[in-house]
Amino acid sequence: MANFIKPYNDDPFVGHLATPITSSAITRALLQNLPAYRFGLTPLLRGLEIGLAHGYFLIGPFVMLGPLRNSEVALLSGFLSTIGLIVILTLGLTIYGVAAFGQEKSTTANPNDLQTKKAWDEFRGGFFVGACGSAGFAFICLSSIPTFTTI
Repeated sequence: MANFIKPYNDDPFVGHLATPITSSAITRALLQNLPAYRFGLTPLLRGLEIGLAHGYFLIGPFVMLGPLRNSEVALLSGFLSTIGLIVILTLGLTIYGVAAFGQEKSTTANPNDLQTKKAWDEFRGGFFVGACGSAGFAFICLSSIPTFTTI
């Protein structure tokens, strides 16, 4: 029987195991195309893209599984709950930024790096705008297209 699991880069002190899934080229390519790891994105665009994805899929569970799911205001309450959660998530990003970067005044050689206060603030702003915008778009789609509401 072959041994498929071994230490990452044959270094047992790394604390990561290389498996056929974690070390495959497909997994690496998929992860490199995520907005968190993609090269060439500014922090604002990174946050905007991540926010767009999250705002769009967060509305569904609130509408379909929320306490008002069988009422006429299920869609509106789901939308408002999604906006509330987005505000909470943005506050979490704010708290993390203050805790990690404080009130530093830093300049960075790489403007696409998220490891500075200014870049983190841009990321957070992009996340909030993207998430609220995509939640609003999903709300409009669900309210104007009757096929989606019958699913």
